[in-house]
Amino acid sequence: MDKKEEILKGKNIVVGVSGGIACYKSASIVGALKKKGAEVYVIMTKNAREFITPLTLKTLSENDVVCDMFEERESAEVKHITLAEKADAFIIAPASANIIGKVAHGIADDMLSTTIMATKSPVIFAPAMNCNMYSNAIVQDNIKKLKSFGYKFISPQNGHLACGTEGVGKLADTRKIIEEIEEELSL
Repeated sequence: MDKKEEILKGKNIVVGVSGGIACYKSASIVGALKKKGAEVYVIMTKNAREFITPLTLKTLSENDVVCDMFEERESAEVKHITLAEKADAFIIAPASANIIGKVAHGIADDMLSTTIMATKSPVIFAPAMNCNMYSNAIVQDNIKKLKSFGYKFISPQNGHLACGTEGVGKLADTRKIIEEIEEELSL
């Protein structure tokens, strides 16, 4: 195994899943990270749970999926702080216009946005949304603002979107997302 193949081995990767049809692709991201030896922790928004179940991502990650800031826990740990401090890298895939906007404006009102605000690890957003949403000046301004604060972005792909239109908005390929995480951790 060469150095590049070992970058993720033993690393703690937090995968944030925000609401959008591309949520189903987060399963392949979690699976690919586990295959490369990463310890994977998943946080899902309420809207993400409308597209894919936490059980799917729990099974693939081999860890409990965190969904709610106020759910009952066996330990007294403050989960968003624990995950934020544990993370070697944080990937939000898919990243909706909503989560991008929340973070850009300092809104921390759910487990995902709160944990992003609390982490000092590299944070990478992989947007996925309708092409008109993605090109919206507000979304683009939020992306520009987050980039100015050091957040990383993996551009969405051009192609046929679930809404039936063609354009830029497809979640980047799993391989590309994994490569970006590896690159960030190799710096």
